[in-house]
Amino acid sequence: MAHTKAKSAARNNRESESKRLGVKLFDGEPVGKGEVIIRQRGTKFYPGMGVRRGGDDTLYAITAGKVKFLKRQKISFDGSRKRVNVVTVL
Repeated sequence: MAHTKAKSAARNNRESESKRLGVKLFDGEPVGKGEVIIRQRGTKFYPGMGVRRGGDDTLYAITAGKVKFLKRQKISFDGSRKRVNVVTVL
């Protein structure tokens, strides 16, 4: 049993568990149907051909093949353009 009470350092000492986000399969790697390619929050990477986006913004393959990362122009609803990263499965 402790002889002194825990001070504020012990109370503020909690940290949330890491979410293991990031790229799981890189350019040119083989991927199977249903495998996770990227775990992300928001749309840092956009899905292309052979890739779908899950409810938590995870990108996963819907066909087997090889992963390919591309840069594309995305036209916004107001007509402005921006370069985005697109993930496809060939």
